[in-house]
Amino acid sequence: MIDLNCDMGENIGDDASIMPFITSANIACGYHAGDKKTMRETVRLAKRYSVNVGAHPSWRDLEGFGRREQALSPMTAVEALILEQVAVLNEIAEAEGVRLIHVKPHGALYNQAAKAYPLAKAIAQTVKRFNAKLILVGLAGSKLIEAGVEAGLQVVNEGFADRRYNSDGTLVSRDKPGAIIATPAEAAAHTLELIQHGILFGGKRVQIDTLCLHSDHPYAIENAKLIRALLQR
Repeated sequence: MIDLNCDMGENIGDDASIMPFITSANIACGYHAGDKKTMRETVRLAKRYSVNVGAHPSWRDLEGFGRREQALSPMTAVEALILEQVAVLNEIAEAEGVRLIHVKPHGALYNQAAKAYPLAKAIAQTVKRFNAKLILVGLAGSKLIEAGVEAGLQVVNEGFADRRYNSDGTLVSRDKPGAIIATPAEAAAHTLELIQHGILFGGKRVQIDTLCLHSDHPYAIENAKLIRALLQR
């Protein structure tokens, strides 16, 4: 079955109600949302439901929730940024008897790495240096996936159940009307389309391995229930 993941530990969604329906949790590491207390609580919740735990690192941007693009820093600075966030969540997970499974960048960091290879390479190399067994999650067909493959990491091509796409395979900016898919029924139909046909990114058709839901969506719980049932069918 295709993995169903959700961005969590952000202090804005009902994680406890969503967790039973997903298979992977991307946990905020404090730079765009969350803190050590939230991380620990979310790891424990994931453990209760046997949900895979992953780090969700971001640009340092609490005010903008990690959704504001930043100028590409020296790659050493990017590497330090990623390493610090992954390390702190990993330490908490280990203390709770949970193994860190994956890393998925958040927000603007994720979207910039989808298009900018130097940034994608810095992220991939940092993940590999921390733990070469970690899975790197990226936008299906993107530069982040390409960099992960070249680094020798296991990669997962991600699709978004509750977001719309541009014609080039990138996500429609949240600033534009219709970027967020409004209803669970529409999200389910969109999910079926992604599963059956994949995503056209850079002129290539890419099949997805994991689907993302956002815990801050107005119908996040309903989306999780409906799409999990769809995947099981």
